[in-house]
Amino acid sequence: MVFVYILCGIIAFLLISFLAVSFAVFIKSYYNGNRKDVTYKVLRGKEYDSYRDQMLDVIKTAAKIPFEEINTRSYDGKKLYGRLYLKDPTAPFHIQFNGYRGNGLRDFSGGLQLALQSGGNVILTDQRGHGRSDGSIITFGVKERKDVQSWVNYVSENYGDVPVYLEGISMGAATVLMSSDLPMPNVRGIVADCPYSSPFGIVSLVAKRMFNVGRLLDPCIVFSAFVFAHFNIMSSSALKSVKATKIPILIIHGNADNFVPLYMSRDIRDANPDKVTLVEIEGAPHGLSYLVDTETYKKVFLDFCASTK
Repeated sequence: MVFVYILCGIIAFLLISFLAVSFAVFIKSYYNGNRKDVTYKVLRGKEYDSYRDQMLDVIKTAAKIPFEEINTRSYDGKKLYGRLYLKDPTAPFHIQFNGYRGNGLRDFSGGLQLALQSGGNVILTDQRGHGRSDGSIITFGVKERKDVQSWVNYVSENYGDVPVYLEGISMGAATVLMSSDLPMPNVRGIVADCPYSSPFGIVSLVAKRMFNVGRLLDPCIVFSAFVFAHFNIMSSSALKSVKATKIPILIIHGNADNFVPLYMSRDIRDANPDKVTLVEIEGAPHGLSYLVDTETYKKVFLDFCASTK
């Protein structure tokens, strides 16, 4: 009888521990409530600090560009916020998506200016659960991929059959790639800057780095997403969507990226080499390819847009 009590106690302890760790994963990875404006809160660390002034200058310049505030609705009723930079309603629209716990202006300040220089219009979005858009849960592209489709439909409904380009950085890059197999006939091309290959893959990788526990947290990552954040983290990936897409894709990824490893972009390219071009930027850490080698970035971006009109 004592053995039974001990066994039940052990099982109860393990179950409570599993639930506690899973909830901690939810808070750390998926929940983004009570968020503050992060526009000028740039990345810090030895690989970023030498670019700090450049990052802030690009953001400040972008913040001065006139825009109109717009909104659309997600498939599940959330209000999605965007900044519209309208130059010519018949010109291509570049719809841009921010990275994890960032916002559109901070993460795409350089890309905004580049797209405008190309002669296009820009919709600079805050992804759900970020910035001024509704929501408090981040699903790493699983639900956000359908928000991409909502913004594409917004352009079609308001401006007709104009070309659309989808652009994202980090989580935003994975998001636009994960949308690439959805029906979006106006989309001419996708530009993805340092994407991860799957939501589960990046969360698992970061957890292993942070806690040095191998794959022990993997069950908690899947369970937490399903039970607390209400999505299946295994249900979609950039690899799966890109493999099925017919849309031309340009991926740009720094070879000094210590957050999202370069091999993830190589895997995505290899999933559909006829549609995907990968440009590797020498010495660029995560998200800084534009600043590290602006000329190369501009050239490949403009060449890609010209070749997909």
